Amino acid sequence: MSLAASAAWIDGLLEAVWIVEGPEFHVLATNAAAAQLTERSTAAMVGQPVTHLFTDPEDVFFWENAEHDRAAGLLSNTRLLRPDGTVLHVERRITPIAPAGQVDKPTWLVGVVDRSRQQKNEDELERLLAESRATLESTADGMLVCGLDGAIRAFNRRFAQIWEIPKEVLVQRDDTVVHRMVADQLLDMESYRGRLSEIFGEIDQSASDVMLLRSGRVVQRLSLPQFSRGRVIGRVFSFQDITERISAEQGLRLAARVFECSPEAVFVADAQHRIVTANPACCRMARYPLERLAGSSATDLFEDHDAGRLFTDIRSAWESAGMWEGEVWHRRGDGSVCPVKLAWVVLRDGHGSVSQTIGFFRDLSGQREAQRRIEELAFSDALTGLPNRLLLARRVDRQLSPSKREKLPFAVLFLDLDRFKNINDSMGHQFGDRVLVKVAERVKACLRPSDTLCRMGGDEFVVHLHDADALSAEGVAQRVLQSLALPFLLEDMRFSVSASIGISLYPQDGNSLDDLVRHADTAMFRVKERGRGSYRFYAPEMNVDLRARMSLEHAMREALARRRFVLHYQPQLHLRSGAMVGVEALIRWVDEERGNVVPSAFIPLAEESGFIVQIGAWVLEEAVRQAAVWQQAGTAVVVSINVSPLQFRQADFVDRVASAIRVAGVSPELIELELTESILVQEADEALQRLHELVKVGVRLAIDDFGTGYSSLAYLKKFPIHRVKIDQSFVRELPNDSSDHAIVTAMLAMARALRFDTVAEGVETEAQRDCLLDLGCAHFQGFLCAPGLPASDIGQRLRDGESFRPVARV
Repeated sequence: MSLAASAAWIDGLLEAVWIVEGPEFHVLATNAAAAQLTERSTAAMVGQPVTHLFTDPEDVFFWENAEHDRAAGLLSNTRLLRPDGTVLHVERRITPIAPAGQVDKPTWLVGVVDRSRQQKNEDELERLLAESRATLESTADGMLVCGLDGAIRAFNRRFAQIWEIPKEVLVQRDDTVVHRMVADQLLDMESYRGRLSEIFGEIDQSASDVMLLRSGRVVQRLSLPQFSRGRVIGRVFSFQDITERISAEQGLRLAARVFECSPEAVFVADAQHRIVTANPACCRMARYPLERLAGSSATDLFEDHDAGRLFTDIRSAWESAGMWEGEVWHRRGDGSVCPVKLAWVVLRDGHGSVSQTIGFFRDLSGQREAQRRIEELAFSDALTGLPNRLLLARRVDRQLSPSKREKLPFAVLFLDLDRFKNINDSMGHQFGDRVLVKVAERVKACLRPSDTLCRMGGDEFVVHLHDADALSAEGVAQRVLQSLALPFLLEDMRFSVSASIGISLYPQDGNSLDDLVRHADTAMFRVKERGRGSYRFYAPEMNVDLRARMSLEHAMREALARRRFVLHYQPQLHLRSGAMVGVEALIRWVDEERGNVVPSAFIPLAEESGFIVQIGAWVLEEAVRQAAVWQQAGTAVVVSINVSPLQFRQADFVDRVASAIRVAGVSPELIELELTESILVQEADEALQRLHELVKVGVRLAIDDFGTGYSSLAYLKKFPIHRVKIDQSFVRELPNDSSDHAIVTAMLAMARALRFDTVAEGVETEAQRDCLLDLGCAHFQGFLCAPGLPASDIGQRLRDGESFRPVARV
């Protein structure tokens, strides 16, 4: 870039700029902003050495070394000299540049920003701070300035002297340590902290207090709000040591007012501990008038349950520390007692003899009650008032303590109410809570005073039977079940509650409460599996089964996440023609470790854990997707999909079905949902509404395992069902079993009357097929025609248009 171009370029900048050329470091070009800043003309500066403008040693040093280090730059604050001798404070940046065609001549760009006003403001602020510090130090009071958060902003030496704060603490500026050192010197730290909180709570109010120190000194504190721009930004505290003043008449009047107005009970006694005077708070606390207190022994205000040991300790503390502090029982004039916090200070004359003592005490009844309530909440159940697990653990740990020479056997019962969720869902949680209270009362009535009933949470309870063997535990379990079996009456409603109980015994079933509770829980779970409403003792093999179930559940969740489930499809055939009219989607799982896991091994576990919802969602999407594939290939076929009760009750179930059909692009009439009878009879009104919503989507509906539930015309005629599936348990013994023959005949007649299509499940022999054909059944599925087949096999047979023929059994 030429010199003229450079001059034109920099002249458009608002910042003062010089272009300096080596090796003489003369000004090659500058702009109008530089001329205005330096009060020199542009012509006067061009050709001048740059060091005539920038005279600081840092600038001189830089330019002396610039020839040897052409890539060097500089950014810092410096001073700029004007012709009249005035100096400007500026921020200067030096940057090396290389104009085209001048590689042999090093060139630098010098940019400057005027910081004179900023420097003037900083100097003024420093002057004000210095004046403020001088003002703080000049006052005879101890001064402390704090922010609204209590952070210390400033203090003077007198403050440190009054509160005897070491220099090293002040240097460290540790606010927490300073505040603690002040509080530690006071007779009543809690009142001090409470008053301080009040002062900071009323930020725009002034306050004055008199504080008594452990050393016997008295300090007066004045607090004022600190304002800035009309708002409070902190507090200013001034402290005066008024100890000497109190000894004078004015000080005595002030002390008397403090004495009279103190919310704490205060008494003054002579060298023989006879009360000389007491403040109104003391009279109220003691429930005596001042005339009755005066002349009485101060020791009579407090109970000594240790044959004079209390007052011996107080005198010893006076000798060593000048005061005694502790919690004692205060004896009132009406004979009642209350806990108090007592601080008793001794005052000595110039010869070291006791001249007076001053006692300060306050009622701890509220604090003790609050502590009792806190402990009650910490160790008890808020709803039933029963001990919680923490208190139960303490009691059991005490019994298991190594210091116990003889460890008595005991039992742990884990009790879980059966189907309690139904009460909460139907009657509401408040009603359910009242039921839990009633249950707790009944169970507790079955126990001894030495036993412990604990609520674990929800509808689970744990019983600790002290000094109990298996026979005793069994007797208690029976009594509890019998008691709970009696009708409950609540809000004019009679109902029954049952429970499942698991029992573990110490020491054979565990050496800790956690082990015993866990094992009792395992035994209770077995009761749930076997029908509920009973009890069972823990056995070690239960843990093995439980671990196996846990392992299977984990593997099942992994299988879905890693896409190890697949769907096979079992053909559904027309009984007369053998033509395939539909397929049923069947889930299959081949595990790397377990091999082929049959659905009967993992589907019940999935239903119990709730994971059936996720599995069902995957089956629905995959089956609908496959139905769309066959439809697009011109081989459309109805696909039946099993729906679990839990999946059907999900609030978004209908939306999921509609979404799966929409995403796959399949005709909804090609999708059939198979529902068990239990789905339809539980919450029948809600089920009916949901079925109609599904019909609006366009899918077909079938009743699976027909005849195994609660089939009745009363509800069947209400539901928009298209087909019923006769359960294989009625087909298995056809045509030989007359009972099954009669049942199937009746089912088919009912289906025809209601205009339902029919399909028989589990057909494995030609005799069964022929019998069903004679009885008028329309369709069948089972091993006679084919097991579940991969989607590719079904697709091939659909393309070939084959009719299925019986296959050999294996």
